Amino acid sequence: MRAIHQMTITDVDQSYSSEGWYSEAAATFGDRVAGAREALGLSQSDLAARIGVKLKTLRSWEDDLAEPRANKLQMLAGILNVSMSWLLTGEGDGLEAPSQDPGGSPQIAEILTEMRTLKLEIARNGEHLGRLEKKLRRAVEVTV
Repeated sequence: MRAIHQMTITDVDQSYSSEGWYSEAAATFGDRVAGAREALGLSQSDLAARIGVKLKTLRSWEDDLAEPRANKLQMLAGILNVSMSWLLTGEGDGLEAPSQDPGGSPQIAEILTEMRTLKLEIARNGEHLGRLEKKLRRAVEVTV
C-alpha cells in the first residue's frame, strides 16, 4: 500500500467511494450519529431530549469521547431511523453518502478532499501507533 502522503485526490475519493462515506474506515461512531441527526434536521439538544440524556452526554458521543449503553444505542438507532449495526460499523441500514457536489465551489471541494486525506492519515497513524505500543510492551516484558 502506498504511503498516505503519496495518495492523490482521486485515490482518496475512490477510497471513500469504495468503502463508503460512513464506513468504519472513513467515519467514526460520532460521525455517523451527527450525520444521521443532521439528516433529520435535529439539533443536539432535540436529540438529547428525545433520548433522555444530557446534552453533554450526546456531545461526548458525537465527539467520540464515549459511547452509549446498549439501551440508549437502541433508542438512538430508532430515533435516527438507522440500524444499530450502521451506527457502530457503517454497515447496514443507514444514510447514503452526502452529495458529491459541494455547492459548486472548487475551494470547498478542495477543502473536503484535504479533510478526507487527513482523516485517513490519522486513522492509519493511530493503527501504526497501536502496533508500536504492542511491540514496546513485548520488549519491556522480555527485558523484565
